[in-house]
Amino acid sequence: MNVPVQKVFLVGMMGVGKTTAGRLLAEKLGWPHLDSDEEVVRVAGKPFPQLWEEGGEPGFRSLETKVVSELAASPGEAVVALGGGAVLDPQNRETIKGAGLVVWLRADPATLSERVGDGRGRPLLKSGPAKALKHLSDTRAPLYESVADLVFDVDRMNPREVAERVASAVKGQPCAS
Repeated sequence: MNVPVQKVFLVGMMGVGKTTAGRLLAEKLGWPHLDSDEEVVRVAGKPFPQLWEEGGEPGFRSLETKVVSELAASPGEAVVALGGGAVLDPQNRETIKGAGLVVWLRADPATLSERVGDGRGRPLLKSGPAKALKHLSDTRAPLYESVADLVFDVDRMNPREVAERVASAVKGQPCAS
């Protein structure tokens, strides 16, 4: 039996616009917007840099997996912007695939590099944004592809256009229950 989509998970690299487009998409659909990175910071009760410094990537990822599970299980409709590395954990991939429509917002590493600038506040970009984003993108692309129900190339789209295109797709997309 098919039921309407109740959750949309936006996945993709940092700088692709998941949070910004996600807020616009949520507004367009009349749904709440949730952001896994913001939720991790809220649950931890610490700012992102401190959380990362104290627990490193493993500590962050562990908390992220807990948050992704909770967001996926939350009742009702929602647009959920996931952190760029959330797909690294097989449990997260399985969780989101079973909980709603997964949309990969894909962009070329050069576009991402322009958008994130010097990478300030992004620990994974300390070695230089362009090189790091290329490496991360190459590593993560197969994982994004493995969970994606829909893929949108967003290099030449602004966040409003992304939200409009995803909203159109969501409105016509049934989801198996």
